[in-house]
Amino acid sequence: MGALRPWARFPLLVVAHLLALGIGAAALQALEGPPALQLQAKLRAELANFQAEYGACLPPGALEELLGTALAAQVHGVSSLGNGSEAGKWDLPSALLFTASILTTTGYGYMAPLSAGGKAFCVLYAALGLPASLALLTALRRRLLPLLSCPGAWVAGQWRLAPARAALLQAAGWGLLAAATLMLLPALVLWGLQGDCSLLEAVYFCFNSLSTLGLGHLLPGRSRGLHPVLYHLGQLALLGYLLFGLLAMLLAVETFSELPQVRALVTFFGSSGPLTAEDQGDILGQDELALGTLPPSAAAPEQAPTC
Repeated sequence: MGALRPWARFPLLVVAHLLALGIGAAALQALEGPPALQLQAKLRAELANFQAEYGACLPPGALEELLGTALAAQVHGVSSLGNGSEAGKWDLPSALLFTASILTTTGYGYMAPLSAGGKAFCVLYAALGLPASLALLTALRRRLLPLLSCPGAWVAGQWRLAPARAALLQAAGWGLLAAATLMLLPALVLWGLQGDCSLLEAVYFCFNSLSTLGLGHLLPGRSRGLHPVLYHLGQLALLGYLLFGLLAMLLAVETFSELPQVRALVTFFGSSGPLTAEDQGDILGQDELALGTLPPSAAAPEQAPTC
């Protein structure tokens, strides 16, 4: 790819991205299409059986109207089925989790504002809160990233590793630690507490939360009746998991983005010519930061004794 002309690199990346979108859409269509059709056929069969058995007692269209009202309320997190009111009341834990899902851009979608005032407030709150949250996360990232690079710098000094290999080792270590503590361990806890979800669904939920996808169809405690105290404690735990997990994921992404291989790939596709003074200064600044965290014996190369 080194012979590829600079002006053709970025269009090639765009075409590859569009191709990846098409492949993902085709794969999901093949995987999810048949189960969706089966579920739709099962639902129609259940409705037909219900109407055949109780249709004489109901006016025409009454069942469809009732189901439509229930589904419209379910979209906003309001349900009267079983103990579903636990997710529909706008109490303090539920409101805190909802605001955290806005500020972290997770947006689970299991509850939404009903009033026009609530929708207008969400727009204003997100417009003001998202920049403030990004500023806070950026400040925390700048303070924590040098501290997180200290173990890698110590290992590099002890093992006499090259800077590129030391950066790769540090990124791999933090990636494995984040996957174990923020993905696998919470998934195991959720799997043990939530009796009606599989381990794959628990991992799926944790990934959706940390990646801020928040598809919203899976939320701990919604699918079975829990004591209100336990349910609200779970909401507060999820609130802390969102805030801490998002910061940890940003630190992990920043660590991987500073790998020499990643920076070279970004430069290859993003640059249409030689490096500018700003790019060179940024690279030098990152190298100086990395070398500044190394011990003195590792930061300075050994020189041959002078005669």
